[in-house]
This record gives sequence, structure tokens and C-alpha cells, in this order.
Amino acid sequence: MTRVVIHGLYTSPGHNYFGHHGQAPSEHGIVEHEEVELVAGRGIPGDRFFDWKDNYKGQVTLIDRSVIDDIRQHAENPDLPPSAFRRNVVVSGIDLNRLVGRVFRLGDALLEGTQKCAPCYWMDDACGRAGTEKLMHDRGGLRCKILESGRIHVGEAEFAG
Repeated sequence: MTRVVIHGLYTSPGHNYFGHHGQAPSEHGIVEHEEVELVAGRGIPGDRFFDWKDNYKGQVTLIDRSVIDDIRQHAENPDLPPSAFRRNVVVSGIDLNRLVGRVFRLGDALLEGTQKCAPCYWMDDACGRAGTEKLMHDRGGLRCKILESGRIHVGEAEFAG
């Protein structure tokens, strides 16, 4: 097993950008956690995508911390919070793009990488700098289904896949 680092865990009770095309974003806050439960087939309790729909491909989302660091530099904002990206799990130590179509274990949970998270035009606004969406192309993160429930926590985690 490989050791990876989970740098942050986030949920939000509502959608700020998803489904808001042509409208102003909502202002649902982000909740930061030290530990979360990933529930098979459902998502993370308290998150906007929990029980979103049957067999939903984005029950949990991951993003690489190096992408956040690159966007902070691009935006000239070293204090840009990881929550601005609205992904559930901030990780380092694994290549997320190679996990599309693969089953892997993160902590106690068994996940299936279903597709890359495509950044949208809202990223320019969310991060405060034009060109953010373009810079995130092919680096927006990973959407996953939860195949087996488990808990993950901030800090080192086991990864197998």
C-alpha cells in the first residue's frame, strides 16, 4: 500500500455554482472536517451530493493539492482557501487522472474513479483570477463512486489501487 496525505476534507449543504448557469451563485458555506464517513452508494452525510441520485458518479470528489498551490500562485493569493474549489478531499501523493475507470482504496473506503472533474467558468470567479478555468484543464480533480463505506481523516492515509 502507498501512503498518501489528505490535507483537507470539506462538505457543503448546498450548491453554489452547480445548476446556476446564467444566474448568480448561491452562498452556501463550506464545512471543514478532520474526519468524514464515506457511505457506499450515497456520498458524505451533510454534503450537497449525498443521496443526489441513484448511482451518482460524483458521490465524493478529490483534488490534488499541487493544483491548489498552482492556482494560488496564478491568482497571486497564497491564502486562497482549498474550499474555493468545492471538492471534498484535498490529497497529495497520487495521480488522480490515472484513477479514472479504476477501483482503489483510500483509507477504509473502496472507491471507483468515474471521471475527471472538469473545471467550469465559475472557477475564474471563485478563485478571483481570469484564466483559472483554463489553468485547471485536465487537472480539476476526480469524481468517484463509493463502493464500500469507510472513514477517512486528515493526515496520512493508506492508498491501494
